[in-house]
Amino acid sequence: MPTESGSCSAARQAKQKRKSHSLSIRRTNSSEQERTGLPREMLEGQDSKLPSSVRTTLLELFGQIEREFENLYIENLELRREIDTLNERLAAEGQAIDGAELSKGQLKTKASHSTSQLSQKLKTTYKASTSKIVSSFKTTTSRAVCQLVKEYIGHRDGIWDVSVARTQPVVLGTASADHTALLWSIETGKCLVKYAGHVGSVNSIKFHPSEQLALTASGDQTAHIWRYVVQLPTPQPVADTSQQISGEDEIECSDKDEPDIDGDVSSDCPTIRVPLTSLKSHQGVVIAADWLVGGKQVVTASWDRTANLYDVETSELVHSLTGHDQELTHCCTHPTQRLVVTSSRDTTFRLWDFRDPSIHSVNVFQGHTDTVTSAVFTVGDNVVSGSDDRTVKVWDLKNMRSPIATIRTDSAINRINVCVGQKIIALPHDNRQVRLFDMSGVRLARLPRSSRQGHRRMVCCSAWSEDHPMCNLFTCGFDRQAIGWNINIPALLQEK
Repeated sequence: MPTESGSCSAARQAKQKRKSHSLSIRRTNSSEQERTGLPREMLEGQDSKLPSSVRTTLLELFGQIEREFENLYIENLELRREIDTLNERLAAEGQAIDGAELSKGQLKTKASHSTSQLSQKLKTTYKASTSKIVSSFKTTTSRAVCQLVKEYIGHRDGIWDVSVARTQPVVLGTASADHTALLWSIETGKCLVKYAGHVGSVNSIKFHPSEQLALTASGDQTAHIWRYVVQLPTPQPVADTSQQISGEDEIECSDKDEPDIDGDVSSDCPTIRVPLTSLKSHQGVVIAADWLVGGKQVVTASWDRTANLYDVETSELVHSLTGHDQELTHCCTHPTQRLVVTSSRDTTFRLWDFRDPSIHSVNVFQGHTDTVTSAVFTVGDNVVSGSDDRTVKVWDLKNMRSPIATIRTDSAINRINVCVGQKIIALPHDNRQVRLFDMSGVRLARLPRSSRQGHRRMVCCSAWSEDHPMCNLFTCGFDRQAIGWNINIPALLQEK
């Protein structure tokens, strides 16, 4: 009997092994089938209460997730190989420097430091790779109404910058690659003044805080200060042909649709050709310029990797701000304090403090992974930065170690602007979109774009005008037009 019982037990174990082996084979075959895409067909064939369109969307999203994580897995393997290579290199360098082998503690310390840097790189890659998938499930929390009010057409080339005068009469200014800057009547869309003093692309325009002076930066390596005098025309009643569209509605349009310009509409308006002051210290394209608080000094940003601070009355160079490793892309001044922020292609932006006349300090911020296209001040102690890495970050000046909010988008971001009163950020994109967000990163609206309205090409800049009753947001783009919008934000959001 014991012999029979032992044989039965052995036979039972052998049977279980064969069964386990067969299950293992089935699992292997199943995983191979999954890689060939059979599970999708099986899922599509299963009974489900979900509509077919929803199931198809889910399958596509899960397919994207699988591909993203597969890419992350491959990048992780490559990073691990880099870690091993770096550890070997550190060991070799330690022998060369010390003349003897590194102790295990020293090698471990250096390897740990290198590993932490690569780990941070992996985390950044992971966040950037998955943000697009996560954004597919986000929804807008409010329905802002965006209405196109007026189009300003007259430039012969793309418009880089748009600005609104801060003194009466309130006019709109545009800076264009056609070597001119134009001033417009906001109400009628008529060109009032043409500035033709530059011999290169006009890259930015800013108005003096209290006088009828304009500051323009140009590709001719100069910045000009010029005075204007305008007489606003009487607005004529016209039929309202604009469409009131919710900020999330969108109709695709052709890239070839651009505003028709039958003639030079700026030829009939007064032309200014000579500036009051020409600032000439840069050795490269001057990409942006702005007035410091009070209007007695200006700051310019250039592709020569420097920013210059000038005295307006004497035109003398007061400070040359150096430190950026690549070309500057933008500069902005604080509305109430002697602070300047500069942006650069070196993926950083710098905060310069001139509140103490005897010394100026600088802080460097490295929160982006690609060109920082602009960084602007808001009311209080916040800075908002936008980048070609498709993110916008909100920073607190009191603690700039990490952003207090991050906005992830699907396209590179150009010159941003913040509505101070309502704390709304306008984001112009390379993909012709303009999106509105609040300071906490919640999307409020997307400006309508169709074959009849909106920008047809890259949107370069935006500017808010909180006090104007007709238009409170202006945008410009490389389709050679500027557009005035009326943005109606629900009262509930304003209270928030």
